[in-house]
Amino acid sequence: MRIAVDFTAGVRQPAGVGRYTRGLVRALATAADVDGEDHSLTLLWSGPKRIPLPENLPGVSTRRLPLDERWMTVALQRLRLPFPTDLYAGGADIFYSSDFALAPRWRAPGVVTIHDLSYVLFPDTHFPPLRRYLETTVPRSVRAASLVLADSEQTRRDVIEHLSVDPTKVLTVLSAPDDVFKPATKESIEAVQAKWNVGGDYVISVGTIQPRKNLPVIFEALCRLPDSVRMVHVGRPGWLCDPIFEALERSGVKDRVTILSGVDDHDLAALYGGAVACVFPSLYEGFGLPCVEAMACGVPVIASHGGSLAEVVQDAGIIVDPFDSEAIAIGVRRLMEDREFRSDLIVRGHLQSASFRWEESGRKVLEAFKGIVGR
Repeated sequence: MRIAVDFTAGVRQPAGVGRYTRGLVRALATAADVDGEDHSLTLLWSGPKRIPLPENLPGVSTRRLPLDERWMTVALQRLRLPFPTDLYAGGADIFYSSDFALAPRWRAPGVVTIHDLSYVLFPDTHFPPLRRYLETTVPRSVRAASLVLADSEQTRRDVIEHLSVDPTKVLTVLSAPDDVFKPATKESIEAVQAKWNVGGDYVISVGTIQPRKNLPVIFEALCRLPDSVRMVHVGRPGWLCDPIFEALERSGVKDRVTILSGVDDHDLAALYGGAVACVFPSLYEGFGLPCVEAMACGVPVIASHGGSLAEVVQDAGIIVDPFDSEAIAIGVRRLMEDREFRSDLIVRGHLQSASFRWEESGRKVLEAFKGIVGR
């Protein structure tokens, strides 16, 4: 089976969809290699590259698309030019896109991943031009796809309900933490904290700085905690972020908040490991990978019930209302003071994070692809 993949997110996006794309493609390539049948993957990508292409994956080749990402998006999604991406890959039996939008094809059936429907459910948290693009592109891609992959059962339900999709056409494929996310040694934690000039008691939050991540509620929670407790946020400024920085200026805790960007996965794992808790009060998530990464690193999680987060964290963390800063502060305080409770959540978190495995997702996707091609 010849599988063509739009891998642009994998070389362009360090986190989020990019991390998902890289993880799933690695797992899919591994599953295809041990399947016992003749499979190949061709990764199509638009530049410029921010992240290197994967190397030494069995049966995988790569090919750059003729235009950079912005112009490929204009050509394929806005102008709808009939560019047969499956033929450009050298021929394909199935074409997969990991990033909401399914490109035009000649004959190959298409599969697309829809990570969340935040542009529908929380439209004000999206940059308006991007929201308008998604409002057009996502329904069209879903209609054209032979199969839709969803990041969680919550996202699957949202796709079925809000896009009126046949439930048999939507398959849940879970994300997973990469191998680097595991408990770090004390020496590693201290070295990374020194490198980034953080230390002491801190809570960590991770993600692009944008409205849906709901960071001001963490600022409010800090006001309810001792002055010795700090916040470390790992993530770059994103869209509509000015009001978030204005809220930080007004909060009275600006000097207790450190914002880091350009942190690699090794350092992120150590920063997780040194935290009192990972606090993730998002308004809505299709999955919530930072929660799983933190649990894999042995750090308790305080998450909102927004979207899929309660489904992903379950009883391995503290679940709060996304607007309840007092509940977040109570959770942090308990984790600092109740060693038995903290230890229990760490054990639960390890077990919960171990239930998310790329190997299983790769096998599941390969079997789904074979089912489509064999129809």
